[in-house]
Amino acid sequence: MEAVNAPTIDFAKMDGLVPGIVQDAKTGEMLMLGFLNEISYQKTLESGFVTFWSRTRSKLWMKGETSGNRLRVITAATDCDNDTLLFRVEVEGDGLVCHEGTVSCFTKPISVTNSVGTK
Repeated sequence: MEAVNAPTIDFAKMDGLVPGIVQDAKTGEMLMLGFLNEISYQKTLESGFVTFWSRTRSKLWMKGETSGNRLRVITAATDCDNDTLLFRVEVEGDGLVCHEGTVSCFTKPISVTNSVGTK
């Protein structure tokens, strides 16, 4: 994967990290959120597979390097402030991205009260 005319990502706002949103390129489902530093971003661009910076382990990790559920980048984009990345991916392996054994990490519903129109 080659980043042609890639915008400069602003790693300074969050102490060297930017959020990386991962979305299934076929279904549009949000799969996970991780963080990237400059090195993991470059590794992602060079390898074509999403590589994150683990905040808890303080090391690089390619998602799926042990499970086989690697995230092959189909497209990559940044937001208007150049401080968040969006990776549209194809999941290799059995497609279970979350370490809890689900396709998406976003599986826990939260009830939200709709207060529109109330006084």
